[in-house]
Amino acid sequence: MKLCKFVFFFLGWMVVLPTYAQESSDQKEEEEFSELLDPLEVVVRVKESERLEEMPLSANAFSMTKLESQGVASPKDMASFVPNFHMPDYGSQMTSSVYVRGFGARIEQPVVGMIVDNVPLLNKNCFDMDLFDLQRMEFLRGPQGTLYGRNTMCGLINIFSLSPFSYHGTRLAVDYSKGNTVKLKASTYQNPSDKFAFSIAACAQHTNGLFKNGYDDSWCDPSNSLSLRSRLMWRLKNELSFENIFSFSLLKQGGYAYSLYSDSTETPVNYNDECHYDRTTVSDAFVLKKRWRNFSFSTVTSYQFLDDDMLLDQDFLPLPIFNLNQTQREHAATEELVFQSLPNSKRVWRWKAGVYGFYKHNSMQAPVTFLRGGIDQLILANANQGIQQIFPNDRLDIQEDKFLIASDFELPNGGVAAYHQSEFRFGPWNFTVGLRADYEKAAISYQNHSDLHYMFTLFMKDYKAILSRMEGKSDKAFFNLLPKFSIQYHLDGSNHLYAYAAKGFKAGGFNTQIFSDILQNALMNDMMADMGMHFDDMGVANYDVAKAISYDPEHSWTYEIGGHFSPNISKGALNTDLSLFYIQARDQQLTVFPKGKNTGRMMANAGKSRSFGAEFSVAYHMKKWDFSSSYGYTNAKFVDFYDGNNRYDGNYVPYSPMHTASLRVQRTFYVMKKLLDRVELSADWTGTGKIYWDEENSCSQSFYSLFNGAVSLHKKKFSLEGWCKNIGGNEYDTFYFVSMGNRFCQKGKPRRLGVSLRYEF
Repeated sequence: MKLCKFVFFFLGWMVVLPTYAQESSDQKEEEEFSELLDPLEVVVRVKESERLEEMPLSANAFSMTKLESQGVASPKDMASFVPNFHMPDYGSQMTSSVYVRGFGARIEQPVVGMIVDNVPLLNKNCFDMDLFDLQRMEFLRGPQGTLYGRNTMCGLINIFSLSPFSYHGTRLAVDYSKGNTVKLKASTYQNPSDKFAFSIAACAQHTNGLFKNGYDDSWCDPSNSLSLRSRLMWRLKNELSFENIFSFSLLKQGGYAYSLYSDSTETPVNYNDECHYDRTTVSDAFVLKKRWRNFSFSTVTSYQFLDDDMLLDQDFLPLPIFNLNQTQREHAATEELVFQSLPNSKRVWRWKAGVYGFYKHNSMQAPVTFLRGGIDQLILANANQGIQQIFPNDRLDIQEDKFLIASDFELPNGGVAAYHQSEFRFGPWNFTVGLRADYEKAAISYQNHSDLHYMFTLFMKDYKAILSRMEGKSDKAFFNLLPKFSIQYHLDGSNHLYAYAAKGFKAGGFNTQIFSDILQNALMNDMMADMGMHFDDMGVANYDVAKAISYDPEHSWTYEIGGHFSPNISKGALNTDLSLFYIQARDQQLTVFPKGKNTGRMMANAGKSRSFGAEFSVAYHMKKWDFSSSYGYTNAKFVDFYDGNNRYDGNYVPYSPMHTASLRVQRTFYVMKKLLDRVELSADWTGTGKIYWDEENSCSQSFYSLFNGAVSLHKKKFSLEGWCKNIGGNEYDTFYFVSMGNRFCQKGKPRRLGVSLRYEF
């Protein structure tokens, strides 16, 4: 009730306040509003020369004005305003899960690609980054594989930082909010000549956190981060331009505020071992563009470096069970050459073609430390259950109170691709056909070991040392053809209908998380063999290592019809998008349980799914009002899925919401001219759910709503904003999983109040 009163009061003031405004002339207000909406929206894409709104696909784009008015700090902040796009906020910034139209992935390969300033990010651990000074952000739904290749099966996130050719000046900002969260931003954009421009931008952030660990009353999720970015841009008279984009980021955070799951009562976070995530990234890219009379050429070359360190109390309980420390050091390089015809309204045939190559090498260590509780519960309990069926009065024991299962991996991966897309225009009709040939080879070499002392009471009086080793290498090659067909009908210059069919794929790879369980089984086998016994006799099956460690690509076909509509209306701009889609996925990468009494899980091509749904979005702009709304419906179910224990045919695919919805209203007032240039009030609502948490569909998060609001004051070069996220303090679960037979979840972020001060000169 209090929340409803607040919302009505807030919206009421948006209507009443104009009666107290000191109105100026309509002409001046129009000029001020034009400055507000100053686009800075003109961005240069390497592969598309058309406006996003003119392409035959479902997409949402957000300008710099919108991104800053909504306080966007990461891609997760805007995903809620995109129909059927879900990026849950949980764990740490390493957990960058994305779900689109019913499909997604918690680990391994994503279903959505991310491109920053025309450079593709190769590791999804980098997706959740600190965003600042953005010129434009785009969310494309549906397969983008023909032009963008691997891991764009369900869409693409396109991010463009502010260009020094678009904006000139210096920007300073400071934000403060709940959890002693402080963010400082500083940037300068300079244009010494019409041929050269450069920018330097920095962002630093600190927070104590929002979730407490009941075990020692410490904060679960403190965080410190620093991001730096520079751009050097040259534009020469002979239609030649090039730029260099360098970025660096450093992150140190806690996280993983996981608590025991309860349907009715709130259970506090309570675990005894440290959890953290540290990440360092470096990226440098060189982009060159050259235009001739009839076509253009572009090349994008990049180097990417990732060094991260994750430490997890994997049982998430106040007990000495086991923990995981995963570290990665990855070097990656990409190269892409793009040729395309220049836009010409009289030309019947337009085309684009390109070649792409990448290589990355990941050195990973993922040691698992078993503590006394884990040794007793996870290792000895299973073994002794089988042993005591034969020898009721005897048992196996391990001397150590803790021991390490070490896992070291080298993961080289590379690929090449060639693609072509042609568009034919006949009056109001556009026909597009495209094809991409994509070849990729992935390899793994592994060295795993563990040593301990064991004793079997039947015939041993003392503990005996045993050393287990597992070494090997494997590689797999994947070849994919990715066709696309579309047809588009232009009703007039700004309204059109479209339909398309396109294939997408998610790359194959290797399971690394299963190795500790494989070596655990190998260790038990070695002990049994040392005693002249066989593990199979105890009722525990061995892993098929070659099969367990790898998985193949996942493939899908998407069929979609829709339209973009921008009718001419007086004193405003209206944009509406509609779409209906149907998706078939096969060779689906799903988590399964190996046969026998093993406790591990692994990724396998274990299922088929189908998904259908609808999407709607509308945006309306006037000189004082800004209104936008979106809605997405997804019905995604398994057609064929057996996880090794149970069949789930006909059940809903977990983790992806059935409904996503948003509504945003912003009102600009020109009041108290001597004190302020303008006042902006904004309110938005987002709704998400129902989300099933498991394949059985036995537990779920019901549809939940979040309300946000902000008031910003502007005077010349200054702006001051007060804002509130999750105004009603709604409680909801943003993640759920099962470990050791226990159910865990993470709560969504609570109510947060904040203030932001900005200065530009």
